[in-house]
Amino acid sequence: MEKRTQQRIALGEFLRVRRESVSRADLGMPDVPRLRTKGLRREEVAVLSGVSVTWYTWLEQGRDINPSKQVLDAVARALRLSPAEHDYVLALGGHRDSHGGSTGHAGPAGPPPPHIQRFLDALDRYPAFALGPDWAITAWNSAYAALYPNIEITPPADRNLLWLVFMDPAIRKLLPDWDADSGRFLAEFRAEAGARVGEPSYTELIDRLRSASEHFRAGWEAGTVERFASRERRFFHDAVGELVLEHHQLEPADAPETQIVAYLPAPGTDAAERLAELVGRGR
Repeated sequence: MEKRTQQRIALGEFLRVRRESVSRADLGMPDVPRLRTKGLRREEVAVLSGVSVTWYTWLEQGRDINPSKQVLDAVARALRLSPAEHDYVLALGGHRDSHGGSTGHAGPAGPPPPHIQRFLDALDRYPAFALGPDWAITAWNSAYAALYPNIEITPPADRNLLWLVFMDPAIRKLLPDWDADSGRFLAEFRAEAGARVGEPSYTELIDRLRSASEHFRAGWEAGTVERFASRERRFFHDAVGELVLEHHQLEPADAPETQIVAYLPAPGTDAAERLAELVGRGR
């Protein structure tokens, strides 16, 4: 199935999920007796968006139509989509790359430029790693290997952040807030991946996870989309106990297909001392 066809199908499925989850009360609309969902009917979204019911139905069905940006903007307003959800819809509609880079085929992630590894190594006290466009972990520093030793023994085909979060029991043990963290990772991945729906590496990853993880499958079907935001996260390592770290992410201007993730000690905690002890054990 070609990429645009898969993007149309994904767009239709996402709009259906969001339509069915909209609160009628928030829109000042009365409940409808015998309506199977508390959300909106297709007819109502069509009216609110200024399009025909047939056209909107085709949009949800993934038909071969080409919605304009203006129409998708109107649908996003009607469904009260968040900015991240709105960007995702535009990316699926072919109007914006939700990751900010090229809308072309990204292909499998390869090694980052050498200066990216040097940058990671310069953060030697703090765990840091590099992600490709499909979230393959393409490079890391010694502090990250100390925090998560499995990264060095994981086969390259499985060295993907989303795969590891859902499939490696060691990460569940490392993340006391795994339920919330895994859901957040999934929502952020979807927010970034709209323009890549239908690419082979994307399709293979999602199909593998849906087959292998019930938790992933349920989370994926919920259709949550959320932009990345720096935040505090908790880790638990057998050697040093709890670590409260700030999770940061940045994109080098000269390597736009690469994201650098770094975990820094949270202010007001003893994470710096615990990290120093953890990293020192590995030297």
